[in-house]
Amino acid sequence: MNSPQDNDSEIVTQERRARSNLPRIESAKLSAVEGSGYRYYPTGTSTKIKQARKLLEQVASFDSNVLITGESGTGKEWAARYLHDLADRADQPFVPVNCGAIPADLLESELFGHEKGAFTGAYATRIGRFEAAEGGTIFLDEIGDMSLPMQVKLLRVLQERVFERIGSNHSTPCNVRVVAATHRDLEQAITTKEFREDLFYRLNVFPIELPPLRERADDLPLLAESILNDRRNKGLDRITLTLGAQRVLKQYKWPGNIRELANLLERLCVLHPGGNVDICDLPSRYTAGVPLRSSDTEVLLEKRQAGAIPEEFELPGESTSLKDYLEKVEVSLIRRALEDAEGVVADAARRLQIGRTTLSEKIKRYKIPPSSAEALSSRSH
Repeated sequence: MNSPQDNDSEIVTQERRARSNLPRIESAKLSAVEGSGYRYYPTGTSTKIKQARKLLEQVASFDSNVLITGESGTGKEWAARYLHDLADRADQPFVPVNCGAIPADLLESELFGHEKGAFTGAYATRIGRFEAAEGGTIFLDEIGDMSLPMQVKLLRVLQERVFERIGSNHSTPCNVRVVAATHRDLEQAITTKEFREDLFYRLNVFPIELPPLRERADDLPLLAESILNDRRNKGLDRITLTLGAQRVLKQYKWPGNIRELANLLERLCVLHPGGNVDICDLPSRYTAGVPLRSSDTEVLLEKRQAGAIPEEFELPGESTSLKDYLEKVEVSLIRRALEDAEGVVADAARRLQIGRTTLSEKIKRYKIPPSSAEALSSRSH
């Protein structure tokens, strides 16, 4: 039993750890505000993301296991990297492992390594991810997809802080901070015998849930600004989202969350380099089903008249030329196919089930602008 003096000493130690972490937190905040490239700062001012960010900052200076949950694309790895960067281990390795992307029979070797000759094809000794992360942080992404036999082996490492390479009888101690993440409901997986309850409680020492983008839509402008700064640093000409485009995007449900937003913005940077992106420039999936103002509807009507996507057409009236109307449909289909194929004419031709030469001739005849047909294609070569 600890004496009162021991308890007081522990409280003082915790307070010192928290205070020593403040400069790193303030530096990250300043970098995010200035757009100077603190890439992993969890951007946003909504209540839910502020709560998640506060939890990350509170636990950073301790070595407690952390379990980050949230839908796919909500930024779980970024949160783990932010946690690592704030910790005393920041100058040591951060090693991510996607447990769902590695076949079950290879995951043990990936995590713990193997000795030469341990199995067919083991031509040399190989260190595993735990060994590579020594002194730092290992991030076990999609931990819910790990097989039950592998869960048993991971549990032992968490309990005893030692592991063995495959083919070795020597136990190697490990000094690694473990951060795990999943989009699955692990408590539900426990009831269906797909996840071990004892492993769950080992990992779930400090749970942090990241909200989906649809629940913090007001953060979208700040997130877009951060993503566009990152893409500019990678050589793309950044775009500017108009207030109308931002308004429409805030109403979209974002099933792919921040990852989907990042992909959309990169695509728009390629299609409209250095330009303003308005409602009419957004792919139809982001405007379909969204309540629009009358002014927004007028903008989309202009787009329709210029050659819009097929589902935006109405039946031609009495005075409409069927030939002209069908040409508009053909132009819109070609534009959509080019967008979906990211500007690659050969891929667009396959989608339309016509020859590449035929499609090239149609692009030339209809004078479809290079921004639709060539911008992405030229960057991909």
